[in-house]
Amino acid sequence: MNFLDKIIETKKKEIANRDIKSFDNRPLNTLSLKKTLLAPGVSVIAEIKMKSPSEGDIFPNADPVQIAKDYQSAGANAISILTDEKYFGGSIEILESVKNAVSIPIIRKDFIISKYQIAQAGNAGADAFLLISELLDVNLISSLNDFGKELNLEAIVECHTKENAEMVSELSPDIIGVNCRDLKTMKTDINSFGDIASMIPASSIKIAESGIRCSDDLNYISDLGYDAVLIGTSLMKTGNPGKALEMLIEGSG
Repeated sequence: MNFLDKIIETKKKEIANRDIKSFDNRPLNTLSLKKTLLAPGVSVIAEIKMKSPSEGDIFPNADPVQIAKDYQSAGANAISILTDEKYFGGSIEILESVKNAVSIPIIRKDFIISKYQIAQAGNAGADAFLLISELLDVNLISSLNDFGKELNLEAIVECHTKENAEMVSELSPDIIGVNCRDLKTMKTDINSFGDIASMIPASSIKIAESGIRCSDDLNYISDLGYDAVLIGTSLMKTGNPGKALEMLIEGSG
């Protein structure tokens, strides 16, 4: 059983016997991630991630609320929060506390396979959520994306390979995330951003995810025509993510 299979097995157990009717499931008063990322220049989605299978502990005992405030002050356009507890040290409660502390869009980043998880995200205050195309078939991506829209939540549909980028591009979602992490080896290669950029429909907002560590990387992403970047590990590993983001933004452009 590979890494992704283990995670999905865990997710299925977590949501077993959970009833979506426990949430209101009416349209929510959310912030538009799409409109936020349409701002001139390359927008920055800063991520809160305590640990990961590839990195181990990244920032143990971090204060997510303070980090979120620092991210916003440093110029982040949105904040992504890893809510998986077992493998990434997050929680839906962290997302809720961060949402109450900042005024920019909040994204639930998790291994989402059900409408329940989307309703749970909205109930906690998320404005958007991540769908990983490698985990889902076309019909389920469309179904989950449509359900999110019913709640006024926007989806980032993510791809890691050219094959999945082609499939996602045919769906033409509002926001597409291109993740340069190989899900088999967990290694990153930012050159894959260039390989996939031209495959993304002009109508979709393009986000470059993972592997971005310095201002030169940010400029490289900008030159490829991406609208936004998602940066997490490299910021969190510094122990002062807000300051690291501030320096990264100042050094680019």
